[in-house]
Order: sequence, then C-alpha cells, then structure tokens
Amino acid sequence: MASNSAITLTGLARKFVLDNLLEEEVAKDAFTQASNNNIPFITYLVQNKLAGAKALAYSAAQEFGMPVMDISTFLVELIPEKIVDEKLIRKHHALPLFKRGNRLFLATSDPTNIQALDELKFHTGLSTDAVLVEDDKLSDAIEKYLESQDTSMGDLEGGDLDDLDIESGETEQEEAQNNEADDAPIVKYVNKMLLDAIKGGASDLHFEPYEKSYRVRYRTDGILHEVSKPSIKLAPKIAARIKVMCQMDISERRIPQDGRIKLKLSKTKAIDFRVNTLPTLWGEKIVLRILDPSSAKMGIDALGYEEDQKELYMQALAQPQGMILVTGPTGSGKTVSLYTGLNILNTPETNISTAEDPVEINLEGINQVNVNPKVGLGFPEALRSFLRQDPDIVMVGEIRDLDTASIAIKAAQTGHLVLSTLHTNSAPETLTRMMNMGVPAFNIATSVSLIIAQRLGRRLCNNCKEKADIPKDVLIKQGFTEEQIETGFTLYQPKGCDKCSGGYKGRVGIYEVVKITPAISQLIMEEATSLDIAAAAQKEGFNNLRQSAMLKAIEGVTSLEEVNRVTKD
Repeated sequence: MASNSAITLTGLARKFVLDNLLEEEVAKDAFTQASNNNIPFITYLVQNKLAGAKALAYSAAQEFGMPVMDISTFLVELIPEKIVDEKLIRKHHALPLFKRGNRLFLATSDPTNIQALDELKFHTGLSTDAVLVEDDKLSDAIEKYLESQDTSMGDLEGGDLDDLDIESGETEQEEAQNNEADDAPIVKYVNKMLLDAIKGGASDLHFEPYEKSYRVRYRTDGILHEVSKPSIKLAPKIAARIKVMCQMDISERRIPQDGRIKLKLSKTKAIDFRVNTLPTLWGEKIVLRILDPSSAKMGIDALGYEEDQKELYMQALAQPQGMILVTGPTGSGKTVSLYTGLNILNTPETNISTAEDPVEINLEGINQVNVNPKVGLGFPEALRSFLRQDPDIVMVGEIRDLDTASIAIKAAQTGHLVLSTLHTNSAPETLTRMMNMGVPAFNIATSVSLIIAQRLGRRLCNNCKEKADIPKDVLIKQGFTEEQIETGFTLYQPKGCDKCSGGYKGRVGIYEVVKITPAISQLIMEEATSLDIAAAAQKEGFNNLRQSAMLKAIEGVTSLEEVNRVTKD
C-alpha cells in the first residue's frame, strides 16, 4: 500500500482540497481508505463526517458542469421495477431514476464513477446518463427503494425465507383442506414479516383487512407503524398461512382463535409469537405478540427502577411470604417485571409454580401451567393444586375474580410468596379494586406487601436528542417543584436520525412502587378510598407514576412530551 506522501491527488479529490473542503493529508488518507474498503470516495467522506454531502455535491457539480438534483423529493414509486438488481445498486452506490426511450438516468454522488455507468449499461442494454445528487440523500433513497421492493410480493426470492425453522401444527389433513396456505410467495412473505419485526425490535404485528385494502403494522416502542400494503386479494392466503403455522383450525373463520408460533433463529436463540385471530367485517384481523425469553433475563437494573424502588422490590422478593402485585394496562411490561423477579428467585432450593393464560415466556426450573377454563382448569383450580404440591413461590398470571383473589391471599397468609397482576391504573386503585371484588379489608392488609404500578415510556435517542428550552412557568404547571428548578436540570426533546425512530430508541419502565406500611395498612382496614391511600403513599415518600416519569425526564432518559403521553396529573 502506497504511503500518503506518494499519492498525487487528481480529479475530485484535488478539487475538494482546492475548495477548502478537505486538508490534503486528510484527502489522501480518505482516498487510500476508500480504495482499500472498496467504497466510493465521496461516500467514504460523508459516512466518516469528513465533509458535508451538500458541499461535496456542489463542488463536483462545478467541476463537471452538472446540476444537482434533490433526490429526497423524488418518489421511489416512480422508479422502474426490476431494471437493476440490489447487488449492482449497492456495489456502485447508484440508483436508477427513470427511463426515457432507450436511455436510463442514474442518480450518483460521484460523476467520475464511469465503471458504474458502463456496468449498468451492459446489464440493462440501455444508454446510461448520470444525475448528480447529494451522497447522504442518495443512501436514504437507495434504502427506501430497496425496502419498498422487499415488502412487495414479486421480489421475495431466495432460500433464506424458506429455510426458517418454524414449529407449526401442519398436518396432512390441513394441507389437503387448504392448499392456499402453502403458496410459496405467501410463505416467504409471512416469514419475512416475522423476521423484519424481530430485527426492528417490534413488540406486536397487526395483519388487518379492510374493504379495499390490506395493511401490516408493527408496534415499535409502543407506537404503531405501517410497514406493508399487500393486495387485499392475498388476505385469505396470509390468514390461512399464519393459522397453519400456529395449529389453528384454518376452516374456521367465524370465531376468534388463539395459538403460538416458535421461530428458531439459531441453535440457541428462539422467539415465540402469541397469536390471536379476530373475525372482522372484511376478514380476519390477526395480531402476533412477540415474546422474547431473553427479556426476562435482562436483570432488574435494565428495567428502569429508581434505586429506592429497586430496593423495595428486592426486599419484598426476599420475604418468605406475602403478596407482590404488579399493575398496569396491557403492554406496560408487567410480565417482564414479574419474570425478572421469578428469575432472581429461581434457585435449586425453591419450588416455583405459575398459572398463566397463556404462558408467555418459558423459564427452565419453573413449573408453568397454561390455564384452560374449557376443560375446567382455571386460575382457582390451578392454585388449589399448587398448594398441594409443596410450593415456596406461586405466580398467578392475573387476579380476575373473587375466587382467584381469595385463594391467592390464603396462600400469601400461609407461608408462600405470591406474585400476580391486576389491571388498574395506579397502586392505590389496586387496593380498592380488590375490596370491590369482595376481598375482606383485613385479608388485604395482612397479605399484600408491595404494589408496583408501571408504564413503558420511549427512551430518547442518545445520538440525536437535543436540549429543550422550556419556560419556568410551564415547568411549574407541568408539576416540577421550585426546588428541582432551582437545583437546575436539562430537559431534552426528540430530533430524529438514521439510528432511531422519530428521535426515540427503545423503552424504559416508569414505576410507582408502594410498600404497605403500617399507616397504609391501617387505611386499608378502615376501607379508605384510593385518594386517601394515594395521599398516605405520598406522605411515606413513595413517588407516583407522574413523579417517576418526571425524574426520567430530568435524567435525560425521556422527553416531557413522552411523560405527558404515558402519565396523567
């Protein structure tokens, strides 16, 4: 490899140095690195932030007497399909824009790349003309175009999508019953949607038929995004394929069904999907929830508890008996909180049994039971059976009725640690909800030891978040204290970059952790309202959900906008 001193800069590299866009040594080093890595020189400069894409484009335009086109305004839908394959587009960092007669116009950031024009001319049989564009906008346009091709039915080729290891309920009878589920392009399309959802960090997939359209949406970081719009004619085939994969009756389209899919990504990594179908006006809507077993093994430090909240949870888990209740709406992370606790307790010395509907995450060393009310195995029946099996720790998926609540409380009072969930909005409301179910106040006061109410908020992207200037009077109105404002803190807001989704990346738990102290226990015995219990919790120093969320904003983890989205005053 030649040393930098031996390199003589020519062409665009020399032009950029003369235009003071680069220092000569930087240009020589970049030229060498780009050649060694087989990357276009301009692309290397932009990717490594050595010069701005816009300045480079205008310098090149001046050198070659070419206009610069803003490719971000160009509709990728207008690009002729299948005219150039992905390999050539990526190799030459060039994108076909449109065809006029026998001429093909190509977007490129490097007008000296004659090899690209020649190879694409040979490949397409068309004369090629270069259109100069900014390199970063070209990269975005290429990704957008290739993504649009990926989600179309016609371009799903290659063996990778066929070879996915999926545990399904496919039988000879089902195959004979409906061949449409085995249509090869449909198989590839569904597999691709599942893989893309996992890669994109989605929590749910929605397959939704309407009168004249069909759409697929992913829920990423709690927000739904549309990712594909296949033809409405494919709706029955997509539904049939998913139903075959998860052992549902593909001939039954009139009632909801539940099922599971296990997708083996490697010998050690597998992802489960919990699947539900719902007959709607225009066909079956199918929702798949992604259940990643590794989420239960993240450890308590990764969940977002404040130090004092984490300490309260750990103390409650260390107790030999009592009840820990986790509460919040669907999708607020209750299951992960419970399983994180079970993972801490899962040792050879303990006997742990769980009753769930359905079992979401499989954990080695824990006896997990899928409740099935149709055959007479509901939560109460499973719990009664557990208590005859010498358990140390019992987990009930959800307390839905008085029967389940009574048995769970009895277990907590007789030397067992019980973990469960309820659907309420806050910790104090959990206690009044149990009273409304008909559980005696005395039993609640003597059995419940800790309540965790939680939400999931989006994390700000550390790569692009920017400071937010918010007036003091607005901060006071939002609930920040004078003391907090005087101490000083910096709030951030989302901006958005290529590494995140709208300025956010990932989620963080927001918690209200309330220990049942003697004062709160006394209020429960007196059958106080949730407002009285909430006031007592504040007096004891337990932050409510709003206060915990504002702490996350002060720490720069999330934005004030997100705090307002997931909590209320």
